[in-house]
This record gives sequence, C-alpha cells and structure tokens, in this order.
Amino acid sequence: QVQLVESGGGLVQAGGSLRLSCAASGGIFSRYARGWFRQAPGKEREFVAAISWSGDSTYYADSMKGRFTISRDNGENTVYLQMNSLKPEDTAVYYCAAKRGKYGSGVYEYEYWGQGTQVTVSS
Repeated sequence: QVQLVESGGGLVQAGGSLRLSCAASGGIFSRYARGWFRQAPGKEREFVAAISWSGDSTYYADSMKGRFTISRDNGENTVYLQMNSLKPEDTAVYYCAAKRGKYGSGVYEYEYWGQGTQVTVSS
C-alpha cells in the first residue's frame, strides 16, 4: 500500500524556520516527482513547491521563492521542505504528494497524498 507520511510541523514565531519531511513507502518513489501543497482554513489547497524525480529540477510558487527549499533523498524515499523567514500567512496544513512523470503545480496532477502536517506561525 502506497503511503506518504509528513512530519516536522509545529508552532514557530514569525521569522523562524521549520523543516518538513515526507517519507514514502509501498511504491517505487525514486521515479516519482514530488510536491508540497498547503491549505489554510477556508481556502483552497495551493501549490508550494515541486521537485523532479532526479532532484535536478525544482519549481516554487512565487510567494515561496527565496524562503522555501525543496529537496529529496531517493535512497530514503524522502522529500524535504526547508522553510525559512516564516510569516503568519504561511500558517496552514502542509501536504506532500507524488506523481509519475514531470513535476507540476496542479493539485489534480498528483496521484498520492499524505495526511498533512500543521504549521502555525505566530506573529
């Protein structure tokens, strides 16, 4: 059974940092593109960042560029999201996802999803 499990969320003050992890099991994820999305209360799920299966290519939403970094360790089937200079508006549940083929930014493109991890940034 394919499973994605996020960890690393929590409460942090504005300007602080968090590192999220997403461990995959039950599938050959080394050939899957991976993505991070987030959903704040009352809002739609939105794209954060994505990374190609090889890790050579990354893609970020404009508001995350320069603050967030996505990376992956295929040996561990794990993808990471380093978040720096966090702002209160970054507060959301963060989800990781996986898809075959090229990475993308659309929620509908991704086949597998984790349960999410809560990130709360206080002002």
